[in-house]
Amino acid sequence: MTFTLALVGRPNVGKSTLFNRLVGKKLALVDDQPGVTRDLREGPGRIADIKFTVIDTAGLEMATDESLQGRMRKLTERAVEMADVCLFMIDARVGVLPADRVFADILRKKNAHVILAANKGEGKAADVTILEAYALGLGEPIRMSAEHGEGMGELMDVLRPLSEQFEERAMADAPDTDVAVDDEDPDAPRVPTKGKPLQIAVVGRPNAGKSTLINKIIGEERLLTGPEAGITRDAISVMTEWGDVPMRIFDTAGMRKKARINEKLEKLSVSDGLRAVKFAEVVVVLLDVDIPFEQQDLRIADLAEREGRAVVIGVNKWDTEDDKQDKLRELREEFARLLPQLRGAPLVTVSAKTGKGLDRLQQAIMKAYDVWNRRVTTAQLNRWLTGMLEQHPPPAPGGKRIKMRYATQVKTRPPGFVVMTSHPDLVPESYKRYLVNGLRDDFDMPGAPIRLTLRDQGDKNPYKDKKSSQPSRLSKHKKAPGSDR
Repeated sequence: MTFTLALVGRPNVGKSTLFNRLVGKKLALVDDQPGVTRDLREGPGRIADIKFTVIDTAGLEMATDESLQGRMRKLTERAVEMADVCLFMIDARVGVLPADRVFADILRKKNAHVILAANKGEGKAADVTILEAYALGLGEPIRMSAEHGEGMGELMDVLRPLSEQFEERAMADAPDTDVAVDDEDPDAPRVPTKGKPLQIAVVGRPNAGKSTLINKIIGEERLLTGPEAGITRDAISVMTEWGDVPMRIFDTAGMRKKARINEKLEKLSVSDGLRAVKFAEVVVVLLDVDIPFEQQDLRIADLAEREGRAVVIGVNKWDTEDDKQDKLRELREEFARLLPQLRGAPLVTVSAKTGKGLDRLQQAIMKAYDVWNRRVTTAQLNRWLTGMLEQHPPPAPGGKRIKMRYATQVKTRPPGFVVMTSHPDLVPESYKRYLVNGLRDDFDMPGAPIRLTLRDQGDKNPYKDKKSSQPSRLSKHKKAPGSDR
């Protein structure tokens, strides 16, 4: 899925009908009564070979207060900000209403790519509406019928160049991961350049001070528009040099704690953070010192580790903490207990407001990046493996002796290792953890998302399963008893 497409418009213009057609299933409720859709529904959309994520939204209402209609409008505007492309739908049977003009103005300000569609455009009755739609200033309207599938070809023609554009940006911004290595490769990590900068995603709840931190890093009061979902867009990434290192820093919508507006809002916010993780090399999980390690924080940190990204934990608003020593000890204990898979990852206290601790954060990022690129030679690994086996031999489940023959590194970004062993399926997880923790400790890779694969080497005895077709040496030189006769 290279981009997201939000379907927006007044109630009952056919958004849910089009959503169901694009995803190929009747996922959204459809009824003649307006206002059936009250939250956001997300699904995998497709037109021919163009694949994207489509978002069905609540109908845009004029209400801006905290009423149900007002909250629905806020949720829809949130989806507009997050989407890469918006399809603004009007009802061709009803014509262009004043509300359509108001919403068209809002869309032009909130999203760079807006497509206008006149739905229910069957028959000559819609001809007048098509002409009126040009006055909305959103370009040529697509005449379509979501119910009957008309206009899908025209929509495909408009989406194709946008899809290619987002795909090119995604490929340009995607980091090099799972890079194959051998003993001939240099040990040093890739040096970030302006053409290929170090990519950092700052994720965390909206009130954790994420935007303030980024503004402090780049040295200007620029509130990054984090709610957009397409993280390859320039509007939500910033190029800077931090400590003479070229970096691209991604801002995201963050993760909310039980969003008051709607739980779907939290879902979209989290999915935005997930996308940012995949485009990053180093992920900074920013916590609020008053409410650290919330469920969303743990989810995103765990996802970063599973995606194989380097992780740095930042604790913000440290200037407001009185008992710093006790709080730091408590944070480290919680971190070790809640995220054991990131054992040893940097935990840095900062104040985005005052800028204190940013130098330590930058050093932690570079250290994590260095570990992420770490290269260990095969000779070093086999000396290490011998010591690990002597210190704690592998178990013998069911009386079967497990022999670990040798180890080698096959990938970096993140570090990936293979240990050739007999009966790899019988090696318990606890022994794998023992080996991974040994790699972290002995090769200075704290917090690294290490990948360890146990592979069955098989029996390398060349004479196994071979029946001797020649007489043995003994039979050549010694005659069998009675052979003289």
